[in-house]
Amino acid sequence: MSDTRKHTLQPNSRHCFVCGLDNQYGLKLRFYETGPGEVTAEYIVPDQFQGYPGVVHGGIITAMLDEVTGRVHMMRDGETRFMYTAKLEIRFRKNVPIETPLRVVGNIVKSKRKMASSTGKIFGPGGELLAEANALLVDLPEEAINDVDLEALGWKVYDDEYELDEVSGES
Repeated sequence: MSDTRKHTLQPNSRHCFVCGLDNQYGLKLRFYETGPGEVTAEYIVPDQFQGYPGVVHGGIITAMLDEVTGRVHMMRDGETRFMYTAKLEIRFRKNVPIETPLRVVGNIVKSKRKMASSTGKIFGPGGELLAEANALLVDLPEEAINDVDLEALGWKVYDDEYELDEVSGES
């Protein structure tokens, strides 16, 4: 896998299933802005998220693609842009293996004032396309996010050495 540490790390939350660093059942993905209109995460899916033996469950694949297609629009003009998925089309091209280095990439297709579209792809270690998605996203209404205390949700950039016990007190 490539070294994503040279790119800009996006914020994580504490409890989100995909990016929540304090979610004991979650994936804990870290997303990096790797180019104009591009976000990347590198991840090895643990075996507890398999469907068939040796294969990542389709719901987990979908969750990763859903997250990356939204995150590619997340940072806009220095502001955090929260969006929800209005439509997500997934194409499973090949089995996605567990316990194997994967690269999850999101790219902007179009960005308008309140709506956006993007693509997401999951690549295997040899660069082979395993799954892909097309997403249509809509801005969260301002009133839904205005009163949310992002700091209380743990929404921030955590350094690469972040450990679960730093937030939760667990060891």
